[in-house]
Amino acid sequence: MPLYEYKCVECDERFEVEQSMKAATLKTIKGEDHTHKVKKVFSPVGIAFKGSGFYKNDSASSKKKSSPSSSSSESSTSSSSSDKKSDTKKSSEKKSDTKAASS
Repeated sequence: MPLYEYKCVECDERFEVEQSMKAATLKTIKGEDHTHKVKKVFSPVGIAFKGSGFYKNDSASSKKKSSPSSSSSESSTSSSSSDKKSDTKKSSEKKSDTKAASS
């Protein structure tokens, strides 16, 4: 069962109470000198991320690795488009040659 921390509203005394997760939040705790009116205290949770892939720098380095390969694919695409242009010019020259020969 988890431990929950409570704090007295009047005297600032703190208590740790072991409760089930389904149990209702306590409103009072009996003390030696008086009954404490308490509120639950929420604390930050300590989380440690270990390994790669958790930080912005980790994902940025993987993007840099993929950019050279994408630039090579872009260059091959641009060269193939220039090849298509030259093929189009050759076919248009052939058409003009056949028209000139027929007339």
